[in-house]
Amino acid sequence: MSAYKSRKHKVNPPRTIAVTGGKGGVGKTSIALNLALTLARQQKRVLLLDGDTDLANVSIMLGLYPERTLANVMVGECCLEDILLEADYGLHIVPGASGVQECMDMEPEESFRVLRALSKLERHYDYVITDTAAGLQPAGLHMIAAAELACIVVTPDPASLTDAFSLIKVLRRRGYQRMPSVLINMAQGASQARSVFQRLDSAARRHLQCSLHYIGGIWRDETLRQSVLTQKPVALLPLADPSCRQFITLADMLNVRLSQLPARKAGIAAYWHSVSKRQQVFRQNTQTTSAETNPRERCLQAVSELDTVLAQTPDSAMLRYDVFIRLFALLGRMPGNDIIEIIQTGLSAIAWESLNPEQREHLATHLRHLVDEISPVHTHANAQSLPQVELTEPFYDRIRFGDQGKLTRALKGQPPGVSLSQLLRSIAGKENNGS
Repeated sequence: MSAYKSRKHKVNPPRTIAVTGGKGGVGKTSIALNLALTLARQQKRVLLLDGDTDLANVSIMLGLYPERTLANVMVGECCLEDILLEADYGLHIVPGASGVQECMDMEPEESFRVLRALSKLERHYDYVITDTAAGLQPAGLHMIAAAELACIVVTPDPASLTDAFSLIKVLRRRGYQRMPSVLINMAQGASQARSVFQRLDSAARRHLQCSLHYIGGIWRDETLRQSVLTQKPVALLPLADPSCRQFITLADMLNVRLSQLPARKAGIAAYWHSVSKRQQVFRQNTQTTSAETNPRERCLQAVSELDTVLAQTPDSAMLRYDVFIRLFALLGRMPGNDIIEIIQTGLSAIAWESLNPEQREHLATHLRHLVDEISPVHTHANAQSLPQVELTEPFYDRIRFGDQGKLTRALKGQPPGVSLSQLLRSIAGKENNGS
């Protein structure tokens, strides 16, 4: 059942916050959910986007298990309002909001349909909070850029500090100019929280030439840990509970910080729409530029298209014949050494072993005809470099071997096994000694 109810249209866009972190396990999702519930408890209209691509568990922390997510909206199975989950105090949750990133790969019409629905939806809220993916994934970076305030969750763990610094560095390299806010989670107290922030802020000032904003800290306590196991966030506890009051303080600090920032004229959907348009234009320009300026890419693209066409008509022998003849005609226009090597390589790539004996004989006959056409040119070229030898009729050397009659009688008197060469050499030796 849809959790969406018709609400009075807001004139101003909502304040948007991205709760993010440099690594997983810092309590980012718990912070986002408790903060959203606290604001909703204060009679604010809040929309929570579950944008964690790896562990989309905002709804699980509340004991809610959605049957449909944003993926169903993207394929046209339902409307965006149909997937909304309603939690305590009227908090609305969009499960699977990480699918917004996939809009970048959709057709422009489909992408615009989803983003337009999100744009209409967010106008009905005072706050839109996004639980982003941890780390440096493109989807998470875009979610941070789409929000007017980035809240980076850090713990005293040195690995958390290192990963948070890496996240800030990547954001700066991508042109992110706003000052991120830092929330220290799982701290032992105010002193440790302030010390952890100062270490991160000093590193950012020294190496990235930017300063950070301290938005507060959440102390480590057993109540928070148990709230995750029982699927009952601490923001649902009585207002006097210390764990609950921490998020009331965080909400106050958040509103103070937002009052210092100029309100955005457009919401999250408008940002994603602009990114979608830029990426579509970039892909079109890249394909056009690549095809126009890179002959190799054009040839490979043509071969790919040719392979697709031939695969669709496997029985069209005449089509394959025409393609083969035209390709070889192109190669034969300038028959240099490279063309000869290309032809040799192509011939060696054919699976000759798959031919039956009749096909082999037919092909061998044809290749012999080609050899006959090529070899005279090769023989004539080599003949010019060989010494010219005058050939004469065979004759008997009477001077060396004597009278032919004596030779005949000598042959008849030889025992079996004597070769003619041995006999001639022996005769020639006797004649020379006798002379």
